[in-house]
Amino acid sequence: MSRVIFRSLLIALPLFLGACDRQSAPKEQAEPAATGKAAKQGFGLVSESGLKAELSYEFVGRPAPDVIFADAEEGEVSLSDFAGKPILVNIWATWCAPCKAEMPTLDALAKLEEGKMSVIAVSQDLQGLKPVQSFFDATGVANLEPYTDPDNRLSGAVGGAVVLPLTILYDSKGREVWRIIGGVEWDDAEVKKLLDEAV
Repeated sequence: MSRVIFRSLLIALPLFLGACDRQSAPKEQAEPAATGKAAKQGFGLVSESGLKAELSYEFVGRPAPDVIFADAEEGEVSLSDFAGKPILVNIWATWCAPCKAEMPTLDALAKLEEGKMSVIAVSQDLQGLKPVQSFFDATGVANLEPYTDPDNRLSGAVGGAVVLPLTILYDSKGREVWRIIGGVEWDDAEVKKLLDEAV
């Protein structure tokens, strides 16, 4: 008889615990409603087009990694080559849908920020330059250089779990200001305010 009671308790326990969990309000209900084209929701960013991302200050002050990746001529380059002004580093791939969706506005941002901030898109495509150049040509990306990192050195060195796209803002001294995990519209007014945090 005690075995039957014990089994009944084991079966009932998960149901009881699950019901308690359902009483908690979902996180998104506690956050304010989005306003404007993109709105900060806690640490969330939501673009008008439906792109969603997370803003993180977890690695603030961390120096930019000094790893090698390739430029358009497949020569060696590192983030230290861009020192002296803020750097926005976008880690992406041509097989990543949100990466491709945000690329036109990232390209427009590169033109807008020319001379003030380096905007660098570094592809993680294993095939190197060919798919990146094909994508840039097909979509009219003209202001971004097709940097590549088929060995994923950069994504391995930035710390944290890497989900593409991952964009990191470094200040003029090469220290991390914030990172955005996911796609955003880079011509958005809310995003522009975030970019102003780098000096």
